[in-house]
Amino acid sequence: MTLLDHLRRMARNNLWSNDRLYRAVLALKPGEFEAGRTSFFPSISETLNHILAVDLLYLDFLTDGGRGAAAYDDYLPFDDAATLATAQADFDRRLIAFCDHLSEADLDRRVITDRREDGMVPECIGDILAHLFLHDIHHRGQVHAMLSGTSVPPPQLDEFLLDYDLKLRKDEVERLGLQP
Repeated sequence: MTLLDHLRRMARNNLWSNDRLYRAVLALKPGEFEAGRTSFFPSISETLNHILAVDLLYLDFLTDGGRGAAAYDDYLPFDDAATLATAQADFDRRLIAFCDHLSEADLDRRVITDRREDGMVPECIGDILAHLFLHDIHHRGQVHAMLSGTSVPPPQLDEFLLDYDLKLRKDEVERLGLQP
């Protein structure tokens, strides 16, 4: 497996993991989505909005979208889980398409990242993608932990990559149009 193959699988894992997580979030009782909790961000709502805001920022960097830090600064948080879930799924499919169109050489290509007062910093596409996946996993873990204090049990999020786990994700992978 090449690094590019791995990044493409991680993009698909993002869609799958977010789908599982949002299925749990959409089953929350009224008030639980926005309720104050102990975590880096003080609610499930704020954490999931942060994930999407950073996703959009990094995709702007990766595609030379030209918005820079404004892609994050101008983000308008979603108040309801259903609309946020749809926006996240749309983003995840855009990220899959982006990764599918990359070549191995693209991974070393540098794009400009707008770091506000720290300036415009060139970064390798491969490094940005690796960071983006780590960021998303990190914050999904926080939502996972916050779900433990709600009426909905947190879903299993680590059954995507191994053949052993295929039976546990097969229906979801097919429903999402992902290849096992």
